[in-house]
Amino acid sequence: MNESVITSRDNEGVRRARRVRDGKADGEIFIEGVRLCEEAARARLHIRDVIRTEDFSREERGARLLSELKREGARLLCVSEKVFASLSDTKTPQGIVVIAERPETDASVLDEALSGAALIVILHRLNNPSNAGAIVRTAEAAGASGIITTVGTTDLFSPKALRGAMGSSFRLPVWAGASFEQSIEWCRERGLRTVCADLRATRAHTEIDWTEPRALVLGSEAHGLSADEIAQADEALLIPMRPPVESLNVAVAAAIILYEAARQRAGVRRQ
Repeated sequence: MNESVITSRDNEGVRRARRVRDGKADGEIFIEGVRLCEEAARARLHIRDVIRTEDFSREERGARLLSELKREGARLLCVSEKVFASLSDTKTPQGIVVIAERPETDASVLDEALSGAALIVILHRLNNPSNAGAIVRTAEAAGASGIITTVGTTDLFSPKALRGAMGSSFRLPVWAGASFEQSIEWCRERGLRTVCADLRATRAHTEIDWTEPRALVLGSEAHGLSADEIAQADEALLIPMRPPVESLNVAVAAAIILYEAARQRAGVRRQ
């Protein structure tokens, strides 16, 4: 490609990308890495800018991706390795970043996704983006219908959360910024029974009927859910653990519960 190589970190396109990376630009998201950029293109996200190194297009995979993004009307910027290093959010940059329009994240996107025995995951005040991203990926893999994140929960479209989800955030409907009470009421109005994880619960995750419409409520890594929040849910569950272990990482707990739900639902489909 016959384009000049940007060597200044003060280039307006580079500065704008850094603002998006740091969460200082509304309506846009920062996507880095070959796989994630490919997933964004497949999901038909509106990609506005592509920033890549000169070497990126020398590999067949990179050249193919750039050609596809250019056909879709994205603006391409070629930068030096040094400039790209100042922009990258990873320890081992792969030479490509795209700036895309943020997907819609209001309640209406979830309404469109509801059908049959819906399964929604509510993330309440989770603050670790890697955990949140991993839960989104597991939720999609286990057949969940969508995600709700409450006020105070990490942004599922931040760079770290996107890497944890590995493309699932582009496909799974997300309602972001609900209050805890709003999310519970939304589920109640649509016939979804809410079930929360609680160490003091008396029923195991395997004793819950996951074949009916459900919403799994997960609290923060450090504090879980308050007694008042647990009281607002329809049911509570625990994952049996041998002492002295008392708790699991929230992403691991979510995976255990969601795959029990998937197991039960698969059994119903086979009948």
